[in-house]
Amino acid sequence: MPSRLWRPRRVLVTRSALAHAHGRAIAERAAGLGADVIELSGDRLALPKPEDPRAAYREAKATLAVVVASESKRRLQPIPPSADWRFDLAEGCHAHCQYCYLAGSLAGPPVTRVYANVEEILAGLPQALGQGGVTSVSPERAGEGTTFEASCYADPLGIEHLTGSLSEAIRFFGAWDAPVQLRFTSKFGEVGPLIGLPHGRRVRVRLSVNAQALIRFEGGTSPLSERIEAIGRLARDGYRIGLTIAPIQPVEGWREGYADLFDQTARALDGVADPDLTAEFITHRFTPKSKTVLQGWYPGSDLDLDEASRSRKLTKFGSTKWVYPAPQMREMRDTLTALLAERLPQAGMLYWT
Repeated sequence: MPSRLWRPRRVLVTRSALAHAHGRAIAERAAGLGADVIELSGDRLALPKPEDPRAAYREAKATLAVVVASESKRRLQPIPPSADWRFDLAEGCHAHCQYCYLAGSLAGPPVTRVYANVEEILAGLPQALGQGGVTSVSPERAGEGTTFEASCYADPLGIEHLTGSLSEAIRFFGAWDAPVQLRFTSKFGEVGPLIGLPHGRRVRVRLSVNAQALIRFEGGTSPLSERIEAIGRLARDGYRIGLTIAPIQPVEGWREGYADLFDQTARALDGVADPDLTAEFITHRFTPKSKTVLQGWYPGSDLDLDEASRSRKLTKFGSTKWVYPAPQMREMRDTLTALLAERLPQAGMLYWT
């Protein structure tokens, strides 16, 4: 097993999770990798509380919790513009991305939680067939069917060697004889467990990529070259594929950096007859809460979080987020969409945000 795969130092398994065969299997895999597996007597997570916030962060990032998704956690949520519905196989991420959007979205220490009741989670998806507000009602994306996003609050591929949950979801969608699509995105290139699975062309795997100069902000993830190589492997195995280009930032040399990214992808897909490639463009933004959290996690980071260079916008919930000014946003959009059309003409652009 490649050394880059995450090995949590400690794994907490709740009593309810141990009642599921899937939960017990996760615990066994983690123990096989040398993790300290602790079986809890109840369902309350006993998390460490070091006085030093940096120590608390390190402890949490090294901890995996195997829990059961409650009924409220299993309730499907709309997730525009990516997909009709969001469902979760896990929550949290062990990587160290200095712009992490989960920093402002998830409360508490950044422990990665994985769900033991995967069968129950998947069994709730058919109720949403034919419903939703994105692909289900879009003439342009109707061919995707009802879409289900599995990577809103986690990177399920980065922990697949521990959980096996993503493979279960792929088998489920592969056997689901209906116009549906499973979607997830990842910053990890270890796609070996997915190769050869009966996906039925009902799965779109997107690799989260960026200009090489920005990959340095993504600690603990796969190198860009491995992610691009993974795109080629997946395409040759019949998966629908995609690029999640995020978070876009106009750093020095950004035009050349993104042109090179598209050129590398084109080379990886050379010879693939029908790659069915999509592209999603997501620009960098932050909220006051996420800025505070991220500066606490990564005090030495030189990531640009200067409000003076941004425009203030309101989220759908009425809170503040800081985005690039409209003229700069137009320049980036015009440049990157033109580069995509030139270097990857077979790619379909889904959205820019």
